[in-house]
Amino acid sequence: MFKTLLFGLMLAFLALLAPTKSHAAHGVSIDGKLKYPAGYSQFDYTSAAAKKGGSLTLHDIGSFDKMNPYTLKGTPPFGLDNFVFEPLAVSSLDEPFAAYGLIAKDIELAADKKSVTFTLDERAKFSDGYPVMAEDVKYSLDTLKSDKAHPSYQIYLQDISNAEILEPLKIRFNFAKVNRELHMLAAQLPVLNKKYYEKNGFGEDSKADPMLPPVGSGPYLVKEVNPGKAITYARNPNYWAADHPARKGMFNFDTVMVKYFKDQIVGVEAFKAGDFDYMWVNVAKQWQRDLTGRQFDSGKLLRKEFPHNNNAGMQGFLFNTRRPFFNDRKVRQALGLAFDFEWANSSLFFNQYTRNNSYFSNSELAATGLPSEAELKLLKPLQEKYSEAMPPEVFTQPLVAPSTTPPNSLRGNLKLAQQMLTEQGWQIKDGVLTGKDGTKFEFEILLSGSFFDRVMAPYVKNLEKLGIKAKYRLIDPALYEDRIKSFNFDMIVHSFSQSQSPGNEQRDNWASSSASHQGSGNVAGVQSPIVDSLVDSLIYAQSQDELTAACKALDRVLWYGYYVVPNWYLAYHRVAFASKLKLPEKLPLYYNPYQQLWTWWTEEGK
Repeated sequence: MFKTLLFGLMLAFLALLAPTKSHAAHGVSIDGKLKYPAGYSQFDYTSAAAKKGGSLTLHDIGSFDKMNPYTLKGTPPFGLDNFVFEPLAVSSLDEPFAAYGLIAKDIELAADKKSVTFTLDERAKFSDGYPVMAEDVKYSLDTLKSDKAHPSYQIYLQDISNAEILEPLKIRFNFAKVNRELHMLAAQLPVLNKKYYEKNGFGEDSKADPMLPPVGSGPYLVKEVNPGKAITYARNPNYWAADHPARKGMFNFDTVMVKYFKDQIVGVEAFKAGDFDYMWVNVAKQWQRDLTGRQFDSGKLLRKEFPHNNNAGMQGFLFNTRRPFFNDRKVRQALGLAFDFEWANSSLFFNQYTRNNSYFSNSELAATGLPSEAELKLLKPLQEKYSEAMPPEVFTQPLVAPSTTPPNSLRGNLKLAQQMLTEQGWQIKDGVLTGKDGTKFEFEILLSGSFFDRVMAPYVKNLEKLGIKAKYRLIDPALYEDRIKSFNFDMIVHSFSQSQSPGNEQRDNWASSSASHQGSGNVAGVQSPIVDSLVDSLIYAQSQDELTAACKALDRVLWYGYYVVPNWYLAYHRVAFASKLKLPEKLPLYYNPYQQLWTWWTEEGK
């Protein structure tokens, strides 16, 4: 439930979507085919038996200090963007590339794919009773493209030139260039209440209390706020889309309360004591050993693994290449050799995890073997143009993480790492790795949760064998998030979420232009013309084959840029929850646990 993850999940959804035929429709998909026809009743992963009512209590780590989830400064409470605000269209979680109209009842892509027109549902209303109008949509686009909003929106929406109001409930977005996912990025635009924000201000120009509950069109209202400690949402009894097929069987709880805890260890104990109802578990030890006891024995609390088909992306120990120690690719490679994943998986993780082997792990987009002809068409010209910047391993080595599985060993990996560091001008003097200018190799690893202590301790010890003095430090989650936004760190543990159809979010994660934008996804500080070119090839791909080739080519260049020490992933979600919660029989295919939770209900309901 960490904010960076939530944001990462929202970014991944933006990339999930792609274009279809240029005609008006209730939904769109990459191949023009939709699982759900016009007039569909509800999504299959929801249940007609779901009951409205009852309460749900959740938890989050850290605190919150604002009620606007679309600005850079500060931290919003968990759930605000999903509960209070809505987009023009929503995804189907059992189709990889489909979206269905919500506020927009009709979506029409122009024949030349240079504009998209949305016709709004005349029933759509904000919680203050005012209808959602085209002027609200235009205000939303203009505001999120401005410097008032989080800079990531400027990057995602940069190819949308402007919006024209055609009728009170009809608006056209014009595009700067053809991009097969751009009209769907437009469809995912959150719709803001123009009247509310013109009165109270947006972002830095806000005239209102930062804890003032916002006005949106979503299924919940902000009922009660205990700043930094708890927030309670109440289901809007006048929610305009309660019977909409894209919402039916969803958002069933009358109230949702989110409590804030100091860290995840405290959170686990609070969950076992009954302080909240649902926990997405991302620590192997907690899943294997800590979630036990009387409440589980009695059946009041349950544990369940839910399989998914998600693109697992990449998690790793991320180098901030803005730091002098980490601007050398071979040095980053050497430090990666000091991590013993096999030992950690066996000794710490109960062999639950699979090593990340790609920036698109668990996906057909992951690069395998040596480059295909389609990949080489992208890579070879870049090699010729930027010969010194292209990692040679891209063409000669499959993507394989360092291993200590025999015949390999940690000792062998460390000897190789020492050799690499020596070749880059580093020598051990008085037991400390030292540069030619006398600089000692020392850096800090920032952590936002204490559960990574067990992982970092042996990694730091292995680095000590190379003469590197690394230390890890746990800091407050809010401070941690601010440090990440301002790129004020040496190394962190970071995840890059991916969708089934990556797109514009790759520009935010990797493009040179985003490396200097505070709050961007380019936390590693990647500045490479090769990466920039491949990101453009990915974004402007005209077919699935072109997209696949671009993803695999980008995967290889990022992998051999050694921007992270690859970690691990799961092909299922680990969830513990109160037995009072009920769920549909059918699971979605592509989802995070909270998207699934919004289809659940409680036996307290009616």
